[in-house]
Amino acid sequence: MPDNAKPFSYNVSHFDVQADDLSRARRFYETVFEWKFNPWGPPDFFLIATGKEADPGIHGALTKRRTHVEGKPMFGYECTISVANVDETAAAIEANGGQVTLPKTCINGVGWIIQFLDTEGNVVCAMQYDENAE
Repeated sequence: MPDNAKPFSYNVSHFDVQADDLSRARRFYETVFEWKFNPWGPPDFFLIATGKEADPGIHGALTKRRTHVEGKPMFGYECTISVANVDETAAAIEANGGQVTLPKTCINGVGWIIQFLDTEGNVVCAMQYDENAE
């Protein structure tokens, strides 16, 4: 491991499928990929189980389509990257040409999240998981 490497794995830990018609999107993914959906948290939010017990895949969600940047509705999957320290990550994002678009926000019992645009305009989230967050 290089001297400047951090002993933390920056894995994609969550993805978010945004949809105009939640029922239609849900039927599509249930039928094509056998994904399972469970309502959780805010309205129009479903947790997705993509795999089976032996191979669970990564954590996902289905949500109502949002506009993160004015005039540009979100299309595609929004990924969340697991980080050790969301404050340090936000500083690194801005120091390297990215833009934090949602400052540090608590999701009770889950952790601390930020949302940002990378240098190519992609919407990404970074999450510092902490089950004691409130």
